[in-house]
Amino acid sequence: MSERPQNDDPDPNEAFDELVEAETTRDPDLAVIEAGSRTLRAQAGPPQGDGIPARPADPEVDRALRAVEDELAGRWGETKLDPSVQRIAALLDILGEPQRAYPSIHITGTNGKTSTARMIEALLSAFDLRTGRYTSPHVQSITERISLDAAPISAEQFIETYRDIAPYVEMVDSQQEYRLSFFEVLTAMAYAAFADSPVDVAVVEVGMGGTWDATNVIDGDVAVVTPISLDHTDRLGETPEQIAGEKSGIIKKDATVVLAQQPVDAASVMLKRAVEVDATVAREGMEFGVLSREVAVGGQMLTLRGLGGEYPEIFLPLYGAHQAHNAAVALAAVEAFFGVGSDHARTLDLDTIRSAFAAVSSPGRMEVVRRSPTVVLDAAHNPAGARAAAEAVTEAFGFSRLVGVVGASGDKDVRGFLEAFEPIFAEVVVTRNSSHRAMDPDELAAVAVEVFGAERVQVEPRLDDALEAAITLAEEEGEFSGAGVLVTGSVITVGEARLLMGRG
Repeated sequence: MSERPQNDDPDPNEAFDELVEAETTRDPDLAVIEAGSRTLRAQAGPPQGDGIPARPADPEVDRALRAVEDELAGRWGETKLDPSVQRIAALLDILGEPQRAYPSIHITGTNGKTSTARMIEALLSAFDLRTGRYTSPHVQSITERISLDAAPISAEQFIETYRDIAPYVEMVDSQQEYRLSFFEVLTAMAYAAFADSPVDVAVVEVGMGGTWDATNVIDGDVAVVTPISLDHTDRLGETPEQIAGEKSGIIKKDATVVLAQQPVDAASVMLKRAVEVDATVAREGMEFGVLSREVAVGGQMLTLRGLGGEYPEIFLPLYGAHQAHNAAVALAAVEAFFGVGSDHARTLDLDTIRSAFAAVSSPGRMEVVRRSPTVVLDAAHNPAGARAAAEAVTEAFGFSRLVGVVGASGDKDVRGFLEAFEPIFAEVVVTRNSSHRAMDPDELAAVAVEVFGAERVQVEPRLDDALEAAITLAEEEGEFSGAGVLVTGSVITVGEARLLMGRG
């Protein structure tokens, strides 16, 4: 660690940027993404390393993994909830409470959870801590959800972990009114894998909500709350205040709460909860935040203010103001974990912080998968995420003409989502992904026509056809026109598009 440098400049608070309210993130789809094998023409370049594993090359391992996937898929799906942690607590009790074997950082919020988790993981790893990360859902492979040392566990370890706990899962199933759900079993697998490793710290993203989420059997030393907006209103509440009430359940006694910029009513709920459990609060825009940001080649250059001082010249290879704010939240969370701001007031080592952020990736978040024309993937799925994505793609790419490919889930605010993109999409190609939750393309088109007008909407029921159509539309302006394609609407849509574009 290094002491905070002396600085005679004005108070950094005066330089704080306006904070966006949300960013893109995953929605809780759980299908194992395996789009067809049709090859798109003129794909650009070989895939780059991004931590997304392919199917196992060994046929026997692949068959065994598929068998585990099938068994998990036969359980309650991720979006079917029973408001109780009784089943997961019973299972972990039998397993010897593996979640107590390591400290943890627990992350909730509506948007930005996975990107923030990846940044926290990168920072902790840079300080030579062994990390475990649990995020959901996956982009392409179910093994992505459980990571050790910043890499998804192998298919073999995933299978072994499942088989190790399977007898105990059956035991709990026989004793409970409802069988353990898909997400509950995966959560237990993650906690067991982290204990077996063992890890120095676990970075855990909630599946949905907070209080009743299966992950909430841990007592996170640091509770992170990313921006809250309206999503899953049928399960979590119809206002930010109600949703915040559910999410505030991850704030435990004596923890440190790292609070991203929030709607006032949501922030009030979080602060009240913190007072009730005697937790310490660090607020974006008050105790920490983004001092400055500039668009740079391949990302952006930031100056962040952490709990211990300033961190200048941080290169973040991700696009959008929302990712800059996620970076500030991640930095504050790691500082809080190390005791910065409470035990001592020093910055963490600047070179280590710089190298960690420079190595961050977040697949499916403003991810470029092809050039000429440029094809960008973004897993935005709610209006707040769409607004952040629209701002980011406009700022980072400046396309002369942008064609959208949208495949959305039927339970989302599709109109609000499309309205966020209407100012920037010249045309939109509506389609569907392979999930049973996918909205019918004709129904989606009917809403799109009301938002965009019939002349700007094209329907292609197959995703591969939709990608071909969008690329063709973008190419109509010529090779050097600066036109692009943005694929969005769901993590499933993005995951399948990645495979079709040669990234799987």
